[in-house]
Amino acid sequence: QVRLADSGGRLVQAGGSLRLSCVVSGTTFSRHAMGWFRQAPGKEREFVSATSWSGARTYYADSVKDRFTISRDNAQNTVYLQMNSLKQEDTATYYCAGYSGNYYYGGAPVSYWGQGTQVTVSS
Repeated sequence: QVRLADSGGRLVQAGGSLRLSCVVSGTTFSRHAMGWFRQAPGKEREFVSATSWSGARTYYADSVKDRFTISRDNAQNTVYLQMNSLKQEDTATYYCAGYSGNYYYGGAPVSYWGQGTQVTVSS
């Protein structure tokens, strides 16, 4: 059984930084592209970032480009999302996402979801 355990969300002031983590178990982590999505209250879940199996290729939504960085440690079965220069509009529940393939492409279906971790950015 594949399990994604995401964590690291908390209340932070605007302009601050956070690092989210997602530990994956039940599968060979390095076989999967990984990503992050977020969902704000009353809004659809949206893509934030993704990375290929090796971490060599990364992808970002325009709204977070140059502020967020995705990375992964295949030895630790963990994917990270470093979030800098946080804005109030970044407030959302963030979900770790696992893809069945080892490369990400736009619109790729997510095979596995984490339970979500809440990020709240205050003014």
